[in-house]
Amino acid sequence: MELSHWTQIHSHILHLESAGLVTRTFRRLDPDRQQAVLSAILDEAVDKGPTDLNIKQVAARAGVSVGSLYQYFGSRDNLLAFTVDLCARFIADAFESYRPILAAMPLEEALVAYLTGGIEWSQAQVGLVQFFLRAAYGGDPDLAEKLVKPLGDILHAMMVDILRAAAERGELRPDLDLDAAARLVNGLMIVVGDSLLLPYLNNYTRVYPDEAPPEAIIAPLIDLIMHGIGKVD
Repeated sequence: MELSHWTQIHSHILHLESAGLVTRTFRRLDPDRQQAVLSAILDEAVDKGPTDLNIKQVAARAGVSVGSLYQYFGSRDNLLAFTVDLCARFIADAFESYRPILAAMPLEEALVAYLTGGIEWSQAQVGLVQFFLRAAYGGDPDLAEKLVKPLGDILHAMMVDILRAAAERGELRPDLDLDAAARLVNGLMIVVGDSLLLPYLNNYTRVYPDEAPPEAIIAPLIDLIMHGIGKVD
């Protein structure tokens, strides 16, 4: 798993060091070594579940000793807390950067970009996103509060911004409950996006027919939403 925007991640590491979740020793490692450790943590968390992370396996994946991991994080609990916090910050930064861009687009274009852009970003950050999705669907209350709900709030706020801007441009039905519409539209987007990213979830939702390209569902979804909330001429 390759983490992009390393300068941005490094600034988060500095903050987490001040919070006592990671040591100066880790911060002073070269970026390649830091990325190897972070990738090992995420890969192990994806395989075992975030709360069942095995520190010996993390060390083996990263090519470092268990003692080195304790030098970097101090404890297994710190290692997990560091991972959760860093993931939340990194994903939040990525999503927040798109908010003004999406809100400025015409509604139909914004909805397509919101969904397809999210899928493409997720496919480029496989380990990170798989870690988040394990947390989202695993039901752990601690991860829900620290990771899942904050990012869910960001996604909801992004959709509110999109719909509010569309309403100001006269693209929405005048009688629309904007907050309720944002929640429902965002929920539909999540089901469609996650069903593509998690094939086992699609076994239940049956959103995507076997062997069908994503466009076969995305286009009808956008059409359905536009007919439901768009202004009728």
